[in-house]
Amino acid sequence: MTSDGRSARPTRPGPWDDLPDVRDGLSRRERIVLWVLRETERERGGRSVPTAQLYGRVVEYIDMSEAELNRILVRFGARDSKID
Repeated sequence: MTSDGRSARPTRPGPWDDLPDVRDGLSRRERIVLWVLRETERERGGRSVPTAQLYGRVVEYIDMSEAELNRILVRFGARDSKID
């Protein structure tokens, strides 16, 4: 555990990570991406978050490939962007 309460290592994907929640259809992985995106946008004063920065922060919470993050972002309506 880090001083801010986060896990020191990202969690490994589990069988439940890709199951959609009955309340809103979001999987755990999608929910983490949205939460990290919202927090990062707040830190940036409402400005857009570069995909590379978002990816770096998401992997602090959950093990995810760049391609997985990109698929989630496209599903949410973002344009297809590559992490350089």
